[in-house]
Amino acid sequence: MEKRFRVGIVGLSAERGWATTAHIPALRALADVFEIAGVANTSLASAQAAAAAFDIPRAFGNVAELVASPDIDAVVVTVKVPYHRDVVAAALAAGKSVYCEWPLGNGLAEATELARLANETKALAVIGTQAVASPEVQFVRKLVADGYIGDVLSSTYISAGVSWGEHVPRGDAYAMDSKNGATLLSVIGGHAIAAVQSVLGPIREIGAVLSQRRQTVSIVDTGESIPLKTPDHVMINAVLESGAPLSLQIRGGLPRGIKLLWEINGTEGDLRITAAIEQAPVVNISPLRVEAGRKGQDGYIELEIPKTYYFGLEDAVASRNVAGIYRLMADDLRLGTRAAPNFDDALELHKVLSAIEQSDQTGRRVHVG
Repeated sequence: MEKRFRVGIVGLSAERGWATTAHIPALRALADVFEIAGVANTSLASAQAAAAAFDIPRAFGNVAELVASPDIDAVVVTVKVPYHRDVVAAALAAGKSVYCEWPLGNGLAEATELARLANETKALAVIGTQAVASPEVQFVRKLVADGYIGDVLSSTYISAGVSWGEHVPRGDAYAMDSKNGATLLSVIGGHAIAAVQSVLGPIREIGAVLSQRRQTVSIVDTGESIPLKTPDHVMINAVLESGAPLSLQIRGGLPRGIKLLWEINGTEGDLRITAAIEQAPVVNISPLRVEAGRKGQDGYIELEIPKTYYFGLEDAVASRNVAGIYRLMADDLRLGTRAAPNFDDALELHKVLSAIEQSDQTGRRVHVG
């Protein structure tokens, strides 16, 4: 049996959260490669509760103990964004491989610092932009690359913002303030742009408007009203390196109409991508429906995606694409490749977000980077 890589998770709750619903099932689906060996949280008691809930052999008293342990090969960072920098830096300094959830840092400066640290330590540093591992996004990428719709003329992307609406889950309350780095733009927008660029190539320049229309939001669990201190609407018009224009709009909450629609228009046909599950209409989570209309034909037909694009977690909505990133990371660990999205990729994505913010603030178009 090949060596299994021992994973320590930072930020695993015994009851709820992204690590619970996505990372644990994904890692267990790849048990031939990964072993969940430890957990560290804000307190030893919290770590012990998580370890007991998921049958993890060791609970660490703090992050420093986990990253220093010789029994941990890779550190998974699923804490809230304001804590990414300290946890990731500690793991890299200890010589560990890292999987950090997106966004990498709280803004461009932190992302720049962490990408530099990863390059200096030569560590395998993976970023959780799960949409790029989506089977359907990978299928669309190949269709475009193979010229299925000819030359790309333009693309339009409309998405729901889910949490940044009238009602907010308690666990997302911290994201209602831009200072915490988990915003409609950085989270929903970041994953969307990662998908778009993985298929159509980099964005070259951007004009953007970030709007905040709501002043308060309601916590789902308690009905408590809290102030909203972050935009709840993102609108950009961009030009890709290829010269093709991109229009992207993200609306906070779950609108009654279109929840996810991505169209790619080409000289020989068009592609239309929508969410197969309307309760999770974001490209990094939902299974996607891919339809095509070819030149000379009316309307669209749904395309059957080859089974080779899937990897056994089709029905596990939250963890399916996270497992896709872990599969790439496993290959990188075993083979010394760099197939998984890394911190350099994350930095480039942060530069796009920074350009969007600059354009909104100045009212001018901004070149990325």
